[in-house]
Amino acid sequence: MRILALDIGEKRTGLAHTDSLGMIASGLKTILTTDLIQELKLEYQKETFEKIVVGEPKQMSGKHSESFEFIQKQVKKISRYFPDVSIHWQDERFSSKLALKSMVDAGIPKKKRQEKGRLDEISATIILQSFLDRSL
Repeated sequence: MRILALDIGEKRTGLAHTDSLGMIASGLKTILTTDLIQELKLEYQKETFEKIVVGEPKQMSGKHSESFEFIQKQVKKISRYFPDVSIHWQDERFSSKLALKSMVDAGIPKKKRQEKGRLDEISATIILQSFLDRSL
């Protein structure tokens, strides 16, 4: 059972996926959000996925952040193109901070850490791993 995760932003979207058993999350790539549906179609052709996990942007108070409305519109588009794939929300608070910390801990040079696409992909991986941990 393959699961795909998305960290959707207005410019870029980070993608992560699980292994075929649906147990281990790993980064896939970062794409332009304008290409989201086309890229998802390509990924689905390579290997079907049964679930999509989407990072849910929340403030510390638990309320949705300003970007939620934009992300929700993207999710509605996804559900129209992939009606048989279940979509799940996962709280994404701290995912970007954790992604940055993991890059520092991994010894990735500062110049590489500043590549925003890399941060989006790692954030998607953290979102997916959080979903997997919660689902156990």
